[in-house]
Amino acid sequence: MNTKDVVYIALFAALLAGLGAVPPLTLPNIGVPITAQTMGVMLAGGILGAKRGALSVVLFLVLVAVGLPLLSGGRGGMGVFAGVSAGFLFSWVIGAYIVGLIVEQNWERLNFVWAMAATIVGGIFIVYLIGIPWLAIAAQMPFLKAFTASMAFVPGDIIKAVVSAFVVIQVKKSYPLINR
Repeated sequence: MNTKDVVYIALFAALLAGLGAVPPLTLPNIGVPITAQTMGVMLAGGILGAKRGALSVVLFLVLVAVGLPLLSGGRGGMGVFAGVSAGFLFSWVIGAYIVGLIVEQNWERLNFVWAMAATIVGGIFIVYLIGIPWLAIAAQMPFLKAFTASMAFVPGDIIKAVVSAFVVIQVKKSYPLINR
């Protein structure tokens, strides 16, 4: 890892923190907020690639764990990793990695469709795959209820995936070596 990698990782951790300034919309039936920060996860993986994208999310979560109020709504500290949204937070690392992996594997032929596929698979599917079961356990609710309640996130996540895919393609056109 070189200085450029460290700077990119820190920059995208800061981007995640900045997206936390967007006020959350907490769903009353499950207590998990809708935030802009999942778009940061998609962008980190899509622009930085698997390793650096995942490391930027790890850095962000470490900063949250030590108490910085970087999550949407000014949340931070170890307690957030035991709450109902913790599974979603943990999934961000894997989600960014998967987005980055798909983008890296298709870099030469990357277009909007591939970028959308990457952001949907890593930024939505993987996040839900880990976050929903955690929600069901932590909130002590049936899995089907947790799944159904989480579907309220899908329209916003699709919009974030579209925006992220567009940005990834624009960055690739402007700076084709960033993913290397």
